[in-house]
Amino acid sequence: MAKAQDYTKVFKDMLGAFPVDTTAMQDAYKTQAALGEKMSKVALEAAEKSTEISSKWTMDTLSKVGTVTTAKTEPADYGKAMTDFASAQAEMAAENMAAFAEVAKKVQMETVELMLAAGKDMSEDATAAVKKATAEMTTAAKKATAAAK
Repeated sequence: MAKAQDYTKVFKDMLGAFPVDTTAMQDAYKTQAALGEKMSKVALEAAEKSTEISSKWTMDTLSKVGTVTTAKTEPADYGKAMTDFASAQAEMAAENMAAFAEVAKKVQMETVELMLAAGKDMSEDATAAVKKATAEMTTAAKKATAAAK
């Protein structure tokens, strides 16, 4: 009887001739984790600054409400107090909206910078991985060709 060929050994030898290097995947993971960390920092700084602006706006508004709620001797004083309050609120709104716009602008600029840097890093990692894989495959192919002769 003919003996069946052991394909396990053939596949093992074939796969052994083309080793897989996982460092490219590890580098990609590290790059992605670093990007996530930097993006989180940008978001947290923006949230912190926005909270500071909102809190200050609230405190300023509450301090101005005190002047509106005090008893007045003349009826016209109530109208003046409301007018002053509305004017102060319009001014504060403009200032605070400008502050929020600055926070948004900073977040946008930092995000674009991070994405450009990440794209460059990932492109460099991919290029290095492809070059390394090409060199390894060429070496493995040469070995396989030499062994077949």
